[in-house]
Amino acid sequence: MHYSIIVPVYNRPDEVAELLLSLSQQTFRDFDVHIVEDGSEVTCREACDHFANRLDIHYYVKENGGPGAARNYGAERAQGDYLIVLDSDVVLPVGYLAAVDKELNECPADAFGGPDRAHPDFTPLQKAISYAMTSFFTTGGIRGGKQKLDKFYPRSFNMGVSRVLWQQLGGFRAMRFGEDIDFSYRICDTGARCRLFPDAWVWHKRRTSFRSFFRQVNNSGKARINLHLLHPGSMKLVHLLPAVFTVGCLVLLILFVHGLVMWLFAAEVMLQTYGCALCLLSALPIVLYKLLIFVDSSIRNRSMRVGLLSVPASFIQLIGYGTGFLSAAWQRLVMKQKGEGFDDNERLYK
Repeated sequence: MHYSIIVPVYNRPDEVAELLLSLSQQTFRDFDVHIVEDGSEVTCREACDHFANRLDIHYYVKENGGPGAARNYGAERAQGDYLIVLDSDVVLPVGYLAAVDKELNECPADAFGGPDRAHPDFTPLQKAISYAMTSFFTTGGIRGGKQKLDKFYPRSFNMGVSRVLWQQLGGFRAMRFGEDIDFSYRICDTGARCRLFPDAWVWHKRRTSFRSFFRQVNNSGKARINLHLLHPGSMKLVHLLPAVFTVGCLVLLILFVHGLVMWLFAAEVMLQTYGCALCLLSALPIVLYKLLIFVDSSIRNRSMRVGLLSVPASFIQLIGYGTGFLSAAWQRLVMKQKGEGFDDNERLYK
């Protein structure tokens, strides 16, 4: 089988160079590469030209329209039996495509996806963010990682779809956030065979700063509400947990401040004692959770530094997603405001 690799790019020439290097080292060679420059100010043309003699590369430039539109643009020009969508910030082990081809020959599938890992050479911050996105204790590993509570839904950092199925579905919808989850839901709604390929994993760098990481997970939380409206019944209990965590942290903070004020300023000894106890009790759950994250991440990454960084990364992952979820729920479900991908009459853009 022939595979077409599709990569949307926005201002990431260095990362694309690393991805292309890993593609040039694949043991399986029956593939081509489609790089779609999505309105970048800093292009990756030089990196693509550098690998032109080692890879069958097709380089396109289009106006910025978001990753979904860029993937569709590449898919329309690809001829592979299967289209493999990758993010520009992934790196492939040498046996990635061989693992994909082996799985499809042994047990055919219409769509598939693989897990992600943190590379040993990643920075401590990248490893901490990877931990936050894949750990059971942050719900990231349940909502979007390898272990699913029901069906397997591939994500666009490592997703494969037969060209026939892609054409049948018309590719990604016009959504800025959550478009890959929507596409996965639509794949499964057709009754297509969709499987996890455990050996077709990638190294995924994710975000490289806490600020950009917060924006990413906040947008994911907002997207979850639109996905709920697009796909009734898709909302699971696990999707609510970051919002519950966020509200819980806010309640504990209020209790802590209230107790601190009583402890420091109350005139009666009994009220001071009550305030001190309230401070300790409200702080205890947060302290224990931080300790859990620190120990688990330190063991998994064999680094106390990564463990320390995993504490703020985990809070950003949960509170970022939770605040995005809550704000979108208020706007869309309570205030009934129009959401992304919908027209004024609540009909979805096609």
